[in-house]
Amino acid sequence: MPSEFFNTSEVLEAILETIDEGIHVIDPKGQTIFYNGVAANHDGMKRSEVLGKPLLEAFPSLNHKSSTLLRVIKSEKPIYNYSQSYVNAHGRIIETLNTTLPIYVDGFMIGAIEIAKDYSSLKQLSERLADLESSLKTIKSPERKRPANGGLYSFTEILTNDSGFKGLISQGKKAARSSSSVLVYGESGVGKELFVQSIHQDSSRGKEPFIAQNCAALPESLLESLLFGTAKGSYTGAVERQGLFELANGGTLFLDELQSMPIDLQAKLLRVLEDGFIRRIGGTKSVQVDVRIMAAMNIDPKKAVSENRLRPDLFYRLNVLSYELPPLRERIDDIELLSEHFISIFNSKLGLSIKGMDEKTKVFFRKYHWPGNVRELKHTIEFMMNHTENDVLNLEDLPQFLKKPTPSEKILPLREAMIEMETKLITEALLQTNGNVFQASKLLQIPRQTLQYKIKKHI
Repeated sequence: MPSEFFNTSEVLEAILETIDEGIHVIDPKGQTIFYNGVAANHDGMKRSEVLGKPLLEAFPSLNHKSSTLLRVIKSEKPIYNYSQSYVNAHGRIIETLNTTLPIYVDGFMIGAIEIAKDYSSLKQLSERLADLESSLKTIKSPERKRPANGGLYSFTEILTNDSGFKGLISQGKKAARSSSSVLVYGESGVGKELFVQSIHQDSSRGKEPFIAQNCAALPESLLESLLFGTAKGSYTGAVERQGLFELANGGTLFLDELQSMPIDLQAKLLRVLEDGFIRRIGGTKSVQVDVRIMAAMNIDPKKAVSENRLRPDLFYRLNVLSYELPPLRERIDDIELLSEHFISIFNSKLGLSIKGMDEKTKVFFRKYHWPGNVRELKHTIEFMMNHTENDVLNLEDLPQFLKKPTPSEKILPLREAMIEMETKLITEALLQTNGNVFQASKLLQIPRQTLQYKIKKHI
């Protein structure tokens, strides 16, 4: 149909309906003038129950103070990444993460728009995991042996022929005799969690809980309640619940990607490090905890401080025992050692009898950059062993994005070459982030929706 048959409002409405986040728009009087299907699904409402109605009539549990949309109408100031908990008209508890913005036309505010993400399911999952951690701690055996299917690693399981890395292991063993906090940093996939698990296992806390939490995986309010716990009634539907600090009492709490923790929450972490007391969200009583904090970052902490992603005082508090783990490309002698180790593991898992790699593959592995480090090497070996028809791995078994064109191959058309390079970069980003699409989109500096589209299209 020719474009002249469309008007601007129809096009805008069609665009807003295709966005995979909730969009809710009200006018200055608080009446809903746009409400897309995703928002209705988040809120557990029918669009007819909200569209054209006053906001407080559609959501009677809200008021002028608790509604982010009405607060923005009053203040004319945006609210970013604010978690909201409320009860819809049908009695269901709804929890969303909102960014709410005033809308201006010719200098006059004509309403407010809210972009909402539903994290009810994510929160329920996090709370169930916390409950599971609590139940596991309750039934913890005195010996607390590492389960055969994984669990905690020890220094004896860190394989290396690199003299520098051996020196770091020696330092880590000394750190195990201390009770000071630990900061480990290095590129994604170098084995930071393996290193801190080994320190924990080698320490006097080795038989106590080791609890890990990725600081980039959750919105601020959810991360805070998960770490500190909640008091009954602190927000709609809140129950009395221990946080990870309490669950890790006597043991170790590992905070991965610390630079992703919001600055305000870093201040609360610093207070716990200083005095050892925590207070549940909405609670009035402080509880003392005996927890050793270990943190990891995938960027240099000094860079994180300079970019205002890490508080300087928290950095200085953690920097007492800090270790930079080298990337795999600086541990050339470890590449073949680890390759043989992974081949042995996947022989057992997949019921194969692969003898090793041919010389050309060994040379390629030594020259390759390995942006995803040990994790990428492991995934590459797993891919090759799932696809090989031989008893020795060779270059033909490599994933497509790792195969280099030979000089005899003709130059690809520009469009094909761009698609091939795009696919390679996306695959490497997914390897570095262990398949986390959101983190991969941040590495590639493109919207998450764009990355999801490209994954479906090219991979």
